[in-house]
Amino acid sequence: MIDAGLAESQTVDGRALYRRITRRLIPYLFVLYIVAYIDRVNVGFAAMDMKRELHFSDTVYGTGAGMFFLGYAIFDLPSSLMLRVVGTRVWIARIMISWGIIAACMMFVGSPRSFYVMRFLLGVGEAGFVPGMLLYLTFWFPSHERARAVAKFMTATSLAGVVGGPLSSALLKLDGVGGLAGWQWVFVAEGIPTVLMGISVLMVLKDGPEQAEWLSPTEKTWLNSELERDRRLYGAAEHHSLKDAFLLPAMWMLAGVYIVLQIGVYVVNLWMPLMLSNLSGGGAGDASLIARYSTVPYLLAAISTVVVGWSSDRRNERQGHVAGCMLAAAAGFCWVAVAHSVLVALFAFCLATMGLWSMTGPFWALTTRKIEGAAAAGAVAMITTIGGFGGFVGPYVTGRLRDATHSYAGGLYGIAALAIGAAGLSLVIRNRPLNTTATST
Repeated sequence: MIDAGLAESQTVDGRALYRRITRRLIPYLFVLYIVAYIDRVNVGFAAMDMKRELHFSDTVYGTGAGMFFLGYAIFDLPSSLMLRVVGTRVWIARIMISWGIIAACMMFVGSPRSFYVMRFLLGVGEAGFVPGMLLYLTFWFPSHERARAVAKFMTATSLAGVVGGPLSSALLKLDGVGGLAGWQWVFVAEGIPTVLMGISVLMVLKDGPEQAEWLSPTEKTWLNSELERDRRLYGAAEHHSLKDAFLLPAMWMLAGVYIVLQIGVYVVNLWMPLMLSNLSGGGAGDASLIARYSTVPYLLAAISTVVVGWSSDRRNERQGHVAGCMLAAAAGFCWVAVAHSVLVALFAFCLATMGLWSMTGPFWALTTRKIEGAAAAGAVAMITTIGGFGGFVGPYVTGRLRDATHSYAGGLYGIAALAIGAAGLSLVIRNRPLNTTATST
């Protein structure tokens, strides 16, 4: 009977099964992340009109934009641990519904204090979403398939810019309709779909392969055996308790790389429209035009993210891909700092954006290869929590330096230097089980 069961499991076409799982899961998760990312960064598209109408300085805007990440960082780990308690499906639905309501309520911002409070609450509401999505992928894909899956999922963060730019541009043109400013329409019209998508999670997602009616018993057995073999091969089976996430030195090195990634990503997301507007003259009619320009870097980043994820899986190599992407981002930020036209700055932002977004596939494949269970949830949450502080620091410091020096150059050079350091740090993380006593393989 055992031999018969083994023979039956060996008849499974693994490549075809992973393609089917990808078709079933990734498009839906992709849409969820697009909705999440638009709510997170739409303040960047609303910023020009919002600052003008509410008389916000660059420091106020940078502080408020960054407050999201303080709320996110503080509550990310507790929220991520709840995933293991109540189940991924229910908790992801709760996260999306609560943050969608808060995102729509951003329309009521009228002062710096209310701006800070609402952005902080938005971060609290969204805390745990990214760790939840990444943890969910580990239930379905072994590590040698995971960079492509993560890369396809993470392209949502770049395509959110492609979708969010034109959408926000159209909504800004509703200025005065219904007695609302254009920037208010951006928040309310982009927050409501999040609530609806959160409700749909309860009906669409399954908590794991065992609950998937579209998998046969043979396929479930084969997939579970592949996932278990992968955990044992790369050490994940040895690191499954929450304390393991905090005791593995490589997790802290990965967190250092990730905080630099988040600094760069959110300077692009939250300041790129304003930087391009400054180069174009910053006229009152520029908001919708700059929003359309801003889609180009995100579109190219979506393509490069998939290509780099495919390359990383094909070679089963992670660290070099991460380092190369960070060096490309550093070059892009340096180029932006010396740009004197919108076109040149746009090309420079394309390079920076492609570098930053493309590293996500190999980065998360490297992180989730070594750990499982509560350790996986804890490690991903720890890394995203530390990264959250980077999401605050980047926009805040950029705003402060802009007000102090009347130039973005100092902040851009600083980010480039950090990216070079992160590239070097990523190469230190050796491709072996991430503990202090394991030998190199």
